[in-house]
Amino acid sequence: MAGSEFGTLFKVTTWGESHGKGIGAVVDGCPAGLPLCEADIQRYLDRRKPGQSRYTTARSEGDRVEILSGVFEGRTTGTPISMVIRNTDQRSGDYGNIMEVYRPGHADYTFDLKYGFRDYRGGGRSSGRETAGRVAAGAVAAKLLESLGIQVRAYTSAIGDVFIDRDRFSWEEMTKNRLYMPDGEAAERAEKLLEDRMAGRDSAGGMVECVIRGLPVGVGEPVFDKLDACLAKAVMSIGAVKGVEIGDGFHAALSRGSENNDEFCMEGKAVRKRTNHGGGILGGLSDGSEIFLRAAFKPTPSIARPQQTVTRDGRETRIEITGRHDPVIVPRAVVVVEAMAALTTADLLLQSMTSRLDRIRQFFSMTE
Repeated sequence: MAGSEFGTLFKVTTWGESHGKGIGAVVDGCPAGLPLCEADIQRYLDRRKPGQSRYTTARSEGDRVEILSGVFEGRTTGTPISMVIRNTDQRSGDYGNIMEVYRPGHADYTFDLKYGFRDYRGGGRSSGRETAGRVAAGAVAAKLLESLGIQVRAYTSAIGDVFIDRDRFSWEEMTKNRLYMPDGEAAERAEKLLEDRMAGRDSAGGMVECVIRGLPVGVGEPVFDKLDACLAKAVMSIGAVKGVEIGDGFHAALSRGSENNDEFCMEGKAVRKRTNHGGGILGGLSDGSEIFLRAAFKPTPSIARPQQTVTRDGRETRIEITGRHDPVIVPRAVVVVEAMAALTTADLLLQSMTSRLDRIRQFFSMTE
């Protein structure tokens, strides 16, 4: 299967299936000397793991990470960092009723047609559980970025049609509710919405926003590997994401040029922008201001309502999906967006080191 690798210099390979022995990731290209331990990775995985509240699947996975290689005496060695998260609470029997049936909204049909078989136990490689490997790798990237003064943070900005109020935005509040919304009032209304959806055996979608702070000017490449293009690809690779916006995103199409352009000004000796409609990116390169992106997540496709579908042999039928499923994906996806943004940023940052000869000479202490 192609497509399990991500990155050029900071490269990640994820592996494993939902109901296999485990999920994991291998990170290659992380510089030697970075302080790193399992606790650094665990705090990211704890934000993604199931069973955190009644709004997440009841699957009881501890998601404990083991670092198998690439770290010695608390620091990275420059060799591949291999990590595993073992599956401990698989209930494959929950999926027996869909063995020969395609679930609406899932990859069952497309996977079966492409490969000639499918792992019906939770979707196998197509399962959202695959993101545990991404998060473990993203934690390493985030630690690298933090050592350089760069911060990547994401949060829930909407559940269904409940949006946060920017005037009440609080990072501290985000840590107080299980929906990871930085607005307590919006979180309460979103919980009511989820209770209604659950009562109706239905689900909800929502939005995650991500901010990258401290990135220097010039990260990204000006043609195919634009920073915004790479971020969009990275976030769109998350299974339930159906749209990505950078800066004002689709709203920019409704604006005038005079409204959308970010005018420059001076702050002391530094060039700054008066606004940030472009989301911190100009011509595919970071411009020194905050990078801002938004991802739209579809409603969880596994719902208990009867749905029309077909069997593998072409018979029309109806299905009611049982088992343990999230009524909303968004809260657990916040850290996944964060991880993919960190992986993209770390990779492009390392690539940017070769963009100017004078800086290469400076790095190697060479002079003409």
